[in-house]
Amino acid sequence: MNGYPHPVKIIGLDLDGTVFNDRKEITPRTLAAIQEAARRGMVVLPATGRPVSGVPEAFLNVPGVEYALTSNGATITRLSDGQRLVFLPFDGETALGLYDLLAPTDCICNAFIAGESYALEKNMDRVEVFTPQSILKYIKDTRIVVKDLRPLILEHPDQVEKFSLLFRDHQVRQQVWEMVAKAFPQVEITSSFDNNLELNAPGVHKGAALLALARQLGCGPENIMACGDSSNDLAMLRTVGLSVAMGNAQEDVKAAARYITDDNNHDGVAKAIEQYAL
Repeated sequence: MNGYPHPVKIIGLDLDGTVFNDRKEITPRTLAAIQEAARRGMVVLPATGRPVSGVPEAFLNVPGVEYALTSNGATITRLSDGQRLVFLPFDGETALGLYDLLAPTDCICNAFIAGESYALEKNMDRVEVFTPQSILKYIKDTRIVVKDLRPLILEHPDQVEKFSLLFRDHQVRQQVWEMVAKAFPQVEITSSFDNNLELNAPGVHKGAALLALARQLGCGPENIMACGDSSNDLAMLRTVGLSVAMGNAQEDVKAAARYITDDNNHDGVAKAIEQYAL
């Protein structure tokens, strides 16, 4: 290990733009580094904005990966039995109020509820207009299509983990951001790419979930390493002791990190694990 004075016991890894290269692959070197960290007893887990049902099999099938942090930290699930070790959803009143605020806007609103992601039928008919080509297949493959989200939220008032919003117009995106921030100032607002917004309950982010897991495992923030590239990784990088930004990360993400590694197309995650954790 080089340059970090504490033992690493937990490694939280963002997926898109971090573990996965631009072809949505885990390279052999990155896979080997993850496996070696797990072999040495470190808890290595995906730390993603996706719901647990949307975590790629390529990561879930890595030997030694026992947990998944999903919905930007609303849940951490033990993969062997599906038990939620961390669960930080919206309260029912806030979830319904947010949806009612968002419903009239020109966006595609997806609700992440109890590990699944739901989308309106009318929106999936136009999803190509709102969605980058790089994630279009993921969106189509993982969304459960319903005619109306509001009854679903009413039926599961304390199970709403996250709202994921897609926009085709950046001005509308900014207007919605400001509208949500004004109406619900405590709600966590982040994004993972240029034309989306992601909403979580107050105080809920990837870093908070990693801290909650660390407490259960008997370690502290100084024992947590995290790698990320987007604004929904910012709070995570500011929370953990060993924060690593990808070479392809946004500038504010790089500024928040303790270290900067190579980009996602050149084994940045592998190099960070090799240098700071192994």
